[in-house]
Amino acid sequence: MEHAHVIKEFIVTEFIPDIQADQLDDDYDLIASGVIDSINLLRVITWLGGRFDIPLDEVEITEKNFASVTAICEFVDHATRRQESPIG
Repeated sequence: MEHAHVIKEFIVTEFIPDIQADQLDDDYDLIASGVIDSINLLRVITWLGGRFDIPLDEVEITEKNFASVTAICEFVDHATRRQESPIG
C-alpha cells in the first residue's frame, strides 16, 4: 500500500480535517460512515485520475473500490499496473 499516505492526506484534508492522516484507519469504511457520499466520490475519483494518471474511462469504477483507504490503494495499484502492461 505504497499510496496509502497520500490518499489519507487527501481524504483528511478534503473531508475530515478534524483528524490527522495517521489517525485514519486503512480499513475504516468511508462510504458507510458518510465520509464519502456520492458527490465526494466523484471528487475522489477525479483526484485519483489526475494524481496517479489513471485513464478513468478505461477502468472499472465501483463503489466498493472506494470504501476504504485499502480499497482505494488496491484500485490505484490495479489501474496503474494495467497501464504499464502491454496490450494484447
